Amino acid sequence: MAINRFRPEIWSALLMESYKKVLVYANLCNRDYEGEIRAAGDTVRVTSISRPTISTYTRNADISYDELTDAQRTLSIDQEKYWAFTVDDVDQAQARGNVVPEAMSEAAYGLTDVVDQYVAGLYTGVAASNAIGTMTVTDGDQAYTGLRLLALKLDEANVPKQGRWAVVPSWYHSLLLDNNKFVDMSASGTSEPLLNGLVGRALGMTIHASNNAPLISGDDYGCMAGTRGAITMAEQVTQTEAMRSELRFGDRVRGLLVYGAKLMRPDGIATLVASQS
Repeated sequence: MAINRFRPEIWSALLMESYKKVLVYANLCNRDYEGEIRAAGDTVRVTSISRPTISTYTRNADISYDELTDAQRTLSIDQEKYWAFTVDDVDQAQARGNVVPEAMSEAAYGLTDVVDQYVAGLYTGVAASNAIGTMTVTDGDQAYTGLRLLALKLDEANVPKQGRWAVVPSWYHSLLLDNNKFVDMSASGTSEPLLNGLVGRALGMTIHASNNAPLISGDDYGCMAGTRGAITMAEQVTQTEAMRSELRFGDRVRGLLVYGAKLMRPDGIATLVASQS
């Protein structure tokens, strides 16, 4: 049976469900300005208003009024990625289970890897005052210190404490498990049991591990902390199509994803270059 008799919308939903489950960096972005994206090249325009001056009131004296100004930043939906595959009729008939869901899962994983690397690369736009630089991280204590310094930078930049996160490479995450503040309840400063050495939250941040943490050079990797309001992202699966192959007995499925992301608040993230040596 040709798979083009099914609705492409079902495959699109299946693809996005698998895709969003394994995103790390992209799931930490806000989608406040996603709106309606119809094609690559669309632009989301974000307008901000100046902050009024806070002045001291003097009785019986005239007060001063500020003239508000606005500024506009643009989020360009300029990234285009597609996936496409063919399912041979014979292979489909002989395969155990449904081939399409498996292929969709693989496509979702591929999209995840590409999009997450793109968002991870936005760390370069961090405000200079929030960039810690390079430090050696070879044990659990140094790993914890790195997180503490990231949290301090966010505090100094008046970044809201709610919804803070940090993303570190997997090897850094492993070192955290060797620190008593995470695996020993008596040293953690909390009365809540820490099950199975779980590193979930520390210093007010939800900690995530990702193999897409940027490799700066050699064995130096970028670590990033921030809040959801710092980076904005917009995306859309604009097309999911099915058709019979004109070259063989089989069905073809393809899809197109367009997206864009931008560091809207360079002072809303903090970065650290962690060196393994």
